[in-house]
Amino acid sequence: MSPTRTRLRFIVPVLAFSLVAAACSSSGSSKSGGGSSDTSGGEKVTLRLGYFGNVTHAPAMIGLQDGEFAKALGANVTLKTSVFNAGPNAVEALFSKSIDASFVGPNPAINAYSKSKGAAIRIVAGTASGGAFLVVKPEIKTAADLKGKKVGSPSLGNTQDVALRYWLKQKGLSTDTNGGGDVKIVPGPDNGTVVQSFQQGDLAGAWMPEPYATKMLKAGGHILVNEADLWPGGKYVTTLLVVRTEFLNAHPGVVKNLIAGLSDSIAVITTNPAKAADLVSKGIETATGKAITTGLVTSSFKSIAFTLD
Repeated sequence: MSPTRTRLRFIVPVLAFSLVAAACSSSGSSKSGGGSSDTSGGEKVTLRLGYFGNVTHAPAMIGLQDGEFAKALGANVTLKTSVFNAGPNAVEALFSKSIDASFVGPNPAINAYSKSKGAAIRIVAGTASGGAFLVVKPEIKTAADLKGKKVGSPSLGNTQDVALRYWLKQKGLSTDTNGGGDVKIVPGPDNGTVVQSFQQGDLAGAWMPEPYATKMLKAGGHILVNEADLWPGGKYVTTLLVVRTEFLNAHPGVVKNLIAGLSDSIAVITTNPAKAADLVSKGIETATGKAITTGLVTSSFKSIAFTLD
């Protein structure tokens, strides 16, 4: 069995089961949402939502910046947000019940589902496909050239970290979670720090989501691996939306309306990409405290498909 098929064998059944179990996915728009709560007329609900300051989380930032979420959720729902650097931290917040839903990558979602024996979370919608790359220094031409080098990832156990370790393993190069092995992987502590370490020459490369991969390209790097090349048809999940099962069971209407707002946010990207890039630029600055140009966002959009699938 090929490496790609092996990854699909483990990932697809879990995602499919989670999506079926959610029973509340919607491909509609906020026109059907209406903003009502659930079955208890006029109930006030607080929805605590997590997201990252990455372009792969663009629909989340558009939903917040452009008011798509507020319009879909309605006046009875108070939306509070938390920003995370990577999925493992968001999952811990879900487990501790400090947030109710979050945009995360597939590996932290699967780990959360597995760790809780299927009880803690449900995957309710897709968000983004694509937009992740292994960017390396010019002198790195093959996987073998990374032996003995340091390579970065956003966070230990996040989706890009797992992809990097898996790819290296397929190339016969060992890693471990303590920074040892043939290739020494240095996770985080945040995406900006990884880019800075690459710019300073401390890292030979990093497997990163957008816009950080493009930032590394602008710093003189080149793409060694486009993750899209590792998947059938170039399609793979980068970001999806998960909800605590307890919250979903208590407030299915709120979750349905959140998905409707997400659908409307994705529509902004497809119908008005210039506006979307501006919103995402502002959203990333709000999330990370660091400005990013709309041009960089627009460049990042080219490798990402935004979809509820």
